[in-house]
Amino acid sequence: MAQHPEGETADPHASAPWPHRLLDVPALRRAGTAPVPLRQFVLKLNSRCNLLCSYCYVYNAADTSWRGRPPRVTPQVLARSAERIGEHVAAHGLRDIRVELHGGEPLLGGVDTALRQVSEVRSAVRAAAGADCEVRVGVQTNGTLLTAETVRRLADAGVRIGVSLDGGRPEHNKRRVDHAGRPAWPAATRGLALLAQRPEAYAGILCTIDLDQDPDEIYDSLMEFRPAALDLLLPHANWAHPPPGKGPSSAGAAPYGQWLARVFDRWFDGGRHRTGIRIFTEIIGLLVGFPSSAEAVGLSPVAAVLVETDGAIEQVDSLKAAYSRAPSTGLSVFDDSFDDVLEHPGIVARQLGEEALSADCLRCPLMRVCGGGHYAHRYRPDSGFRNPSVYCADLALLIRHIAGRIEPVLRSGPLLPD
Repeated sequence: MAQHPEGETADPHASAPWPHRLLDVPALRRAGTAPVPLRQFVLKLNSRCNLLCSYCYVYNAADTSWRGRPPRVTPQVLARSAERIGEHVAAHGLRDIRVELHGGEPLLGGVDTALRQVSEVRSAVRAAAGADCEVRVGVQTNGTLLTAETVRRLADAGVRIGVSLDGGRPEHNKRRVDHAGRPAWPAATRGLALLAQRPEAYAGILCTIDLDQDPDEIYDSLMEFRPAALDLLLPHANWAHPPPGKGPSSAGAAPYGQWLARVFDRWFDGGRHRTGIRIFTEIIGLLVGFPSSAEAVGLSPVAAVLVETDGAIEQVDSLKAAYSRAPSTGLSVFDDSFDDVLEHPGIVARQLGEEALSADCLRCPLMRVCGGGHYAHRYRPDSGFRNPSVYCADLALLIRHIAGRIEPVLRSGPLLPD
């Protein structure tokens, strides 16, 4: 069986190499496709989680590399990650970066590790670039381990806290259970109640869409927690492993688009001033000519990278849903810089914009808004990532729905071609 450049084994279901591994990176650079500096650094503090959500793309998908990672990040990785970030900031004169503390569950080992990582990154950036770069820090947690002391210490350190929740009722969160099958809901809602007492640290709620749940009810119930922002995520899936409700015989169906369109109407007609919903605000921005700032839609180059608990530099975790070791780069903070990772074909592919899209996407009138959808959702075993998203029909329905709703408000004529 063929080996990839990083040393991992090829997907046994694939009959052709993946397009991003065939990219002629030097030729692209000569043609003017310059690398975009990294601005988002996802730092894993734990490679394990106290929950075992049924849809989790880390622990219940194709990639099982987490089993070989240290359960917790070491002080050496904390320090070296911070140094590499400072080095990258100085090399590119960056004025602002985002640091996202992740896991597994990032608070599984307590808050001290998180605060140490924050301190080390800020110190390294100051040492390398002075006070010219703003370091914004967030932590994404399942909320079950939040205590009053944890919230206070994170808030005092300027760390914003996002919580993952699938709805605002116990019955919405049946897929979010611990390893013994016990519901996470009671502990998560206790954590949210504590977080509500420090609104300056409350980043918002991340919700993975469940077609079995009523979209209006999900939206209304989540709004009861008064999130500063709301992320409604399409489940990480692809053509090899379609999401629930989109099997091989229903590729043209758009149940997720219909679900999101109903939430959009609820939000747009009555509550959009109460919170931002990222997929909606991104699509609206793209329709009126702004660049995207998220990977889910649009053509803006991806400028994010991840560091595992052992110091391995990887692409974003969502690629784990494609095939084993899909996020791997073969690089490490101990041996390689973040500039080195900018030359990895996988990173290059996700910075190419329309150059990385399939022929079908290039012919589509929605291309500049949709952007081909999330990179991980394009994967097909026989052709890699140069495909439309498995959510193509859903995105088309949602984009056209939003365009139709905002055109009368803007009074500027059609936003999309016929």
